[in-house]
Amino acid sequence: MLRFNGPTSSTGEDVVELHGHGGRAVVDSLLAALGAIEGLRQAEPGEFTRRAFENGRIDLTEAEGLADLIEAETESQRKAALALAEGGLRKQIAAWQENLLGLSAQAERAIDYDEDDEAADPGLLRDCARLADELRQWLGRPRLELLKDGVRVVIAGPPNAGKSSLLNVIAGEDRAIVTEIPGTTRDHIQVPLSLGGTPILLTDTAGLREAEDVVEAIGVGRTGRLVEAADVLVWLGDSADAFDHRRAILVHAKADLPELGVAPPGSIAVSSVTGEGIAALLEEVERRSRALLPAEDAIALNRRQAQHIGEAAEALGSAAEARDAVLVAEDLRLARAAFDRLTGRAGIEDVLDALFGRFCLGK
Repeated sequence: MLRFNGPTSSTGEDVVELHGHGGRAVVDSLLAALGAIEGLRQAEPGEFTRRAFENGRIDLTEAEGLADLIEAETESQRKAALALAEGGLRKQIAAWQENLLGLSAQAERAIDYDEDDEAADPGLLRDCARLADELRQWLGRPRLELLKDGVRVVIAGPPNAGKSSLLNVIAGEDRAIVTEIPGTTRDHIQVPLSLGGTPILLTDTAGLREAEDVVEAIGVGRTGRLVEAADVLVWLGDSADAFDHRRAILVHAKADLPELGVAPPGSIAVSSVTGEGIAALLEEVERRSRALLPAEDAIALNRRQAQHIGEAAEALGSAAEARDAVLVAEDLRLARAAFDRLTGRAGIEDVLDALFGRFCLGK
């Protein structure tokens, strides 16, 4: 039995840990004995982490990082989550807040003591603009959602180009039906994969052509939307029809068939039958996908965090353009409020239940 005294324990409270020996029966017996004690109950999902948050041991960004760490399935996801959980973003936010408090103090002092109450200090406005630019640079970084959900890699092209066969070979199992009949694939099929630790969401799509029935037309319409939204496009067709996609990989499929000729320049010759070119294609997909993800030593923002940093940047940008000291002070107050929502100090009750509900029992 180990005792951890608050407020320096993980939750900020007095905590006792019981370390049991033996197998599952010993643990069950221990839990049964504890359950017989009046007033004792099992923790709710995420309750210990929530207590740590409510007692100021961690902030909301660290709690989000811990939740992501529990759910991490690839090495890249684990490293990004660990950076948040260990306080990487919290330390950066603290530096921004300290800077912002200094700017607010200057603005308030100008209101109270400057003779010309209408004019804002040009130096203060420049400092506001500088901090706003720094926040916008962070907003331009790759987001955490790509790392969590996977880079969207879409296989597309005309009917019978070999799209479904290629997906099956890459996935290592028959996930898509393959026939010689055009229009066999009516809807898209998604397969989550990890390439060298890089998460991707591989998607097979219906062949792009004039549809012959209503169901196929729906599939073709979805294919067009998926192609437009793809992070990386694997195109099995004429290069002129590759939608001018910024991240298209041109594939010369069915390279084992002599009648298809040699691969055009800039394309990768691939055969799902012989395995030719599959390794080269996957290497290129991984390279392009990895370029879209946050660097392993970088802190990635999730959608909620980016939203509040964006609010702070907008308020600081407004302050930089204001000419009245009172308006500058009000914009800086809005920026501070955005940071409070970012760290969980205020206005976040609606996200707490959803966040801590993601945790396993007793974490």
